[in-house]
Amino acid sequence: MAELRRNGTLDYLRPDSKTQVTVEYKFDKGACVPQRVHTIVISTQHSPEVTQEQLRDDLLNKVIKTVVPANLLDAQTVYYLNPSGKFEIGGPQGDAGLTGRKIIVDTYGGWGAHGGGAFSGKDPSKVDRSGAYAARWVAKSLVKAKLCRRCLVQVSYSIAIAEPLSITVFSYGTSSKTNKELLEIVNNNFDLRPGIIIRDLKLKNPIYTKTACYGHFGRPEFPWEQAKTLKF
Repeated sequence: MAELRRNGTLDYLRPDSKTQVTVEYKFDKGACVPQRVHTIVISTQHSPEVTQEQLRDDLLNKVIKTVVPANLLDAQTVYYLNPSGKFEIGGPQGDAGLTGRKIIVDTYGGWGAHGGGAFSGKDPSKVDRSGAYAARWVAKSLVKAKLCRRCLVQVSYSIAIAEPLSITVFSYGTSSKTNKELLEIVNNNFDLRPGIIIRDLKLKNPIYTKTACYGHFGRPEFPWEQAKTLKF
């Protein structure tokens, strides 16, 4: 939506918006395989000139059907597009209950685990930020190397101690290797001390402006999204 708003295709859209996609999954030996989209909710601010009918038609045909793979949409998929009607006043003018940076939206939604610390406003010496980036980097590298299909990496630290207190790898049964064997591969390929994370991911570079919106993960321009070639 932001792209279509900025390039003029849907110039009546305004910045305040929220989307929610409910997906049905099948568990395949621990891996989660999307089967279909159950419900899509889009609520977006707009200019007064556009009708709700035009808005909903554009959201369905120019946004949803462009972004969501066709094989995941079916006749039973439910669409709630601006379900409350007109949404002309947005941002702080329209809602006094705004939150700060939402760490769950910034990362994995309600699906993945999160350490609890926010990212924005912190420099990379804070493991709330650099540690989360490193865990993402490690997990992506394990999956890219086909060592597992699904992965969660947990790292814990103490103030003033460089070495992680613990590193845990969960593969949810999607690997031919045990979690202990995966952990050994991680330890042989990654140094998860904060200073080394900052060096390896170049976290002192001015790369953070883009993280102010659209999330920190799943965007290939960020270094923690570039899987490392592992030796094992």
